[in-house]
Amino acid sequence: MRTAYFAGGCFWCITPIYKLYGVDAVVCGYSGGDEKDPTYEDVKAQRTGHRETLMLSYDPGVISYGELLDIYLANVDPFDGEGQYIDKGFSYTLAVYYETEEEKSIASEKICALEEESGKKVQISLEAFKSFYRAEEYHQDYYLKNPEEFEKEMVESGRRH
Repeated sequence: MRTAYFAGGCFWCITPIYKLYGVDAVVCGYSGGDEKDPTYEDVKAQRTGHRETLMLSYDPGVISYGELLDIYLANVDPFDGEGQYIDKGFSYTLAVYYETEEEKSIASEKICALEEESGKKVQISLEAFKSFYRAEEYHQDYYLKNPEEFEKEMVESGRRH
């Protein structure tokens, strides 16, 4: 098993996508900042330097890191440097946290290809992974625990029409 860390805006909104593609576990949490054990309230208030991030546990024999990145890029707005959809602020900006030089290379190639294809600057930070803090339990599998609120969030956010 391997892990991948992607900040894609609201972690509630992108969690179910990976469950469809054979990812073993999807955990909501926080990465990128230096503060230890940040809370949702502090991250959302932009006080910690963390982004809402997913930790994906996957079997590379089932799905590759490159395929995970393709799913990520298809489900975010890679050109929005202010956040994602209605969620604005640093904690909702995009980042790929790589653990190996191979992951960094794959992500960099995909970002460059997207820029060439679109003619636009991609607003995804590519950063070395340093830490991940699991979010509070009510954030985990939010879409299963709160299906009506989740659907409302997806529509209001502009991710689903």
